[in-house]
Amino acid sequence: MAAKIRKGDKVVVLAGRDKGKTGEVTQVLPKENRAIVKGVNVVVRHQRQTQAQEGGLIRKEAPLNLSNLAHLDPKDGKPTRVGFQILEDGRKVRVAKRSGERIDA
Repeated sequence: MAAKIRKGDKVVVLAGRDKGKTGEVTQVLPKENRAIVKGVNVVVRHQRQTQAQEGGLIRKEAPLNLSNLAHLDPKDGKPTRVGFQILEDGRKVRVAKRSGERIDA
């Protein structure tokens, strides 16, 4: 099955603490149905000092459920659903339902 949200896509958060924020997908975790978005859902973790790493508070992005993310329409930058279209040469491409524009990753 083709993935609707992929690494490098611009998305907007639909629900939760960071509702309305936009960012770029840095990692997709398909088995967990989650994605990590740059600058969104930032959590603070305590890190113990080791020989290799300094201790202290570490800020990093936590994964969000894919159901709480929506693509940004390439035409107007508003949230859109994603559909698929098969081209004449047999390739399957992602299409924004809102405007009909192709989503190029």
